[in-house]
Amino acid sequence: QEGTKIPSKRKQNTSIVTSDLLHKNLLKSEQKHWNNISPTYKAMTKRIKEKLEELHNMYTLSSRSPRMRFGENVYFEENGCIFLAKADDDEGNAEILFSVEDLGFSDAFIQRIRISPDQRYMAISLKSENSEEATCIIMKLGNLPVVEKVIPSVFSFEWAANDVLYYTAQKNLKCQNVFMTTFTYQKHTKLVYTEQDARFFVDLYCTKDGRFLTINSNSKTTSEVWLVDCRRPLESPSLVQARTTGIIYHIEHRKDQLYILTTYGEPAEYKLMKAPVASSGKENWQIVYALEKKTKLVDFEMFSDDCIMFLKNAGHLYLNVISFVSHSVQSIKLPTWACEFELESHPEYTTSTCYFQLSSPIHPPKRFAYSFKENNLIEQAVQEVPIITNCHTTRLLAKSKDETLVPITVFHNKNSKELHRRPLLVHVYGAYGIDLNMSFKEEKLMLIEEGWILAYCHVRGGGEQGLSWHRDGCQHNKLKGLHDLRACITLLHQLGFSQPKYTALAAASAGGVLAGALCNIDPALIRAMVLQAPFVDVLNTMMKTHLPLTIEEQEEWGNPLEDEKCMKYIKSYCPYQNIKPQCYPSVFITAYENDERIPLTGILQYVQKLRKAALDHASRTSKKGNWIPSIILDVQASGSHCDSSWEHSLNE
Repeated sequence: QEGTKIPSKRKQNTSIVTSDLLHKNLLKSEQKHWNNISPTYKAMTKRIKEKLEELHNMYTLSSRSPRMRFGENVYFEENGCIFLAKADDDEGNAEILFSVEDLGFSDAFIQRIRISPDQRYMAISLKSENSEEATCIIMKLGNLPVVEKVIPSVFSFEWAANDVLYYTAQKNLKCQNVFMTTFTYQKHTKLVYTEQDARFFVDLYCTKDGRFLTINSNSKTTSEVWLVDCRRPLESPSLVQARTTGIIYHIEHRKDQLYILTTYGEPAEYKLMKAPVASSGKENWQIVYALEKKTKLVDFEMFSDDCIMFLKNAGHLYLNVISFVSHSVQSIKLPTWACEFELESHPEYTTSTCYFQLSSPIHPPKRFAYSFKENNLIEQAVQEVPIITNCHTTRLLAKSKDETLVPITVFHNKNSKELHRRPLLVHVYGAYGIDLNMSFKEEKLMLIEEGWILAYCHVRGGGEQGLSWHRDGCQHNKLKGLHDLRACITLLHQLGFSQPKYTALAAASAGGVLAGALCNIDPALIRAMVLQAPFVDVLNTMMKTHLPLTIEEQEEWGNPLEDEKCMKYIKSYCPYQNIKPQCYPSVFITAYENDERIPLTGILQYVQKLRKAALDHASRTSKKGNWIPSIILDVQASGSHCDSSWEHSLNE
């Protein structure tokens, strides 16, 4: 109405406007800095790029997309096209069903494929490199495949029956709603489950025998599973076991028994248990197999008469086969060079052979098969991949501040003389119970060929020695991971692997916490640091509950908003909070403008503060031989958090 006074909004928004402006100005100045400095490296990047492309072409012969077999039909995807072939026919005769371009998604890649039991429908998810969210497209297969439905922002989806699809919706990196949609004459979509707790993330999975669809609600420490009976897919889901703080469990099914992979009981490491479907509460869970101490469960796969566990113990990989028929456990030690394994996706439930790939940072993936009938391991020599023979793999143990032994994996060229003069690249992660990524990377092989030493420090906070290894390095134990890293690098130097002036440290994402913290407490230990989308401002990020991941991350870092002790503790190691004038190593950081997981503002402020501290120190100490570190930030306009497409990693 006329004369009504409008309250001024100017005051409350000033801080938002100012910080926005600050962000834009910081970003502009960093982009300018990058544009000035990057030409200096032109000749070097050209040489490296050519070498990496050569290695890539040599070693990627082996990678083929997974095959999905349904009776006589085999489906697979290559270069954005979906193919259908006959099982006993040559794949050269496969027909193209449709392509991503046909659907109008030229810049997207296929992330997941699910085919309905009667093969009348295919659901695929398409994701572009610049987004965390995927679009689900349901195709009706036939002589001419037709787009039946398009669902935006989907995370996981599974067929519960021929024409019933369940899916989870993703918003702000969270999945909390499960929907069911039907494709028969009465098409409809309805909400079947909602997760109320912001710390929990919901995804879907079908048991290998196809009997149940599971709705899994997991936080970092606790889980709850609901079952949808695929024989009656429209009925409400039933609860297996109500969530109990600290107990994680996952469900498989075989012959009216639920097989439960869980941390329930002592010690709090993974065990395989079972219970009847009709009485699935934890009071009825019976032990089938328990893991040994300090053993990491990497993967688990169910088959009709056996299950397979991929395990890691003392840096070595093992394959354990548990027979449900003979009640025996067979343990097979895998080749010592192997550091990573990957099960070939969609193995058939009734198959007699299980296929998987082994690799290491410097060994391209090699295909192996385990035969249940013969009870042995077969190396698949499909094509001649030259195996790297001139490289040493060494496994060491460093004694940390509290006497804990921390594993290190070291690779170096056998022909390298005077190792103490060789450059060393140290890798660290140490968070979320996730192992350091040790899969094959062309650039690692290139470094070995050029005389570098590579070291992987399996510090606490990661998952290399089971769940307790993670618990020992999270929340109020974060500093243990830092002490571990320091002990690892010190031991490497003591044993004659390089020296501080030739040592570089590499970390990505949450690995940036330990790397950045080491830089503050002992900068003389390394000469350079390379970070990818690093988490460097733990305190400010954990104080902002409006950010998508803050609430669920409290189980990893603690809650500084409600716990002053926790706030002081985070402040004691947070990389951004502890920058001071001293002689820092040189730093190269890659960040992504649209990264939803690591806010760019924190990285911009970190770089600015670090550069200022290094300059302050240099101006105070003008002694001879004093050097000013290069602190460089490359902000990429495209790409999302630590995205690893070949083109992206090549440019990086």
